[in-house]
Amino acid sequence: MLYLASQSPRRRQLLAQIGFAFEPLDLDIPEVREPHETPLGYVTRVSGEKAAAGRRKVSATDFVLAADTEVVLDDEVFGKPVDDDDAAGMLRRLSGRTHEVITTVWLVGPEFARSVTSTSQVRLTTLDEDAIAEYLTTGEHRGKAGAYAIQGHAGAFIEHLSGSFTGVMGLPLHETYLLLQSAGIRRAP
Repeated sequence: MLYLASQSPRRRQLLAQIGFAFEPLDLDIPEVREPHETPLGYVTRVSGEKAAAGRRKVSATDFVLAADTEVVLDDEVFGKPVDDDDAAGMLRRLSGRTHEVITTVWLVGPEFARSVTSTSQVRLTTLDEDAIAEYLTTGEHRGKAGAYAIQGHAGAFIEHLSGSFTGVMGLPLHETYLLLQSAGIRRAP
């Protein structure tokens, strides 16, 4: 059995989209960057902790897939905004700039533990205060790293993307597919 250790409806949708049968597994893992931890190290550690915590909740023969996605600008990790003011501040800082979106996916199972990472470069157009305020009224920013959802209204703000669109959404499909295949997990018939 494959479990997806994520509360994200986007990750559930994406994994189902590529044809894998799975059961969702809700976990609450603290997401706090350690002092001197690189953004990549942070994302890799958090996603690994999610996978390990999930593995402890399932049987010895099951696999757990977990991911973490963070937006990074100038070595600063932009997690999920705490409120609308925090979201507006993130969008102001990302406005007109290119940032990284890092997603690391871990798969753990019987005698198997492997991760893959997708790093994308995203450039947001220059946003004025009206555009930010209008976007915040959609509510899309809530629970999203960097305060935006590329697959929603914020897609209009993306000037350039180099990397994985689904990686920016939270689950890079190509890399995830290869990871599952490497563990012998096949798509549902």
